[in-house]
Amino acid sequence: MLTIWGRISSINVQKVVWAAGEVGQSFERIDCGGPFGGLREPMFLAKNPNAQIPVLEDGDVCIWESNSIVRYLAARYGAGWIWEEDPARRADADRWLDWMQTSLQPALMPVLWGLVRKVPEYTAPEIVAAGVAKAEALMAILDQHLAERGFLAGERFGMADIVVGCGAHRWFNMPVERIARPHVERWYAAIAARPAAGPALPLPVT
Repeated sequence: MLTIWGRISSINVQKVVWAAGEVGQSFERIDCGGPFGGLREPMFLAKNPNAQIPVLEDGDVCIWESNSIVRYLAARYGAGWIWEEDPARRADADRWLDWMQTSLQPALMPVLWGLVRKVPEYTAPEIVAAGVAKAEALMAILDQHLAERGFLAGERFGMADIVVGCGAHRWFNMPVERIARPHVERWYAAIAARPAAGPALPLPVT
């Protein structure tokens, strides 16, 4: 059985929980990080010296960095399903994992921290507005992409849909006014209805 270290309110932990569910692997999730603390304990630092969540343990294998964990789970347990064997198709999925990590997730962060978590440094309206504007520009890109396909890397659900889907879940459930994006909305409704998505996408977003 897998062990996943990290609180479920973390978007990076959500990616891993969803991926584990999709590939049919049972797991124990141990709360740590945020209000649970524990990241500076020697036991945890031995697993991840960066003192960050999530961490995955699979027997003797110990991995940190959420997208690397998703790739590992997909390759080991979901080959031919959420993991593409063809390098070109896999690169199509990989780029969306990277896009989430380098573009969408940073845009969403100040919105979440300002409006939901009420972190003082992020509550200024102009900071929140800037984050919303960046997120809207990225959602326009996503909407255009999904106008021509059912899922991010083609017509089959895959690891990219898990990772970006966690970002979409956060975006659609934060208290902001959003521009209608029919293709993103159709896609999100379909992936959020998957059985493995439920445990990974708690509400309210916190």
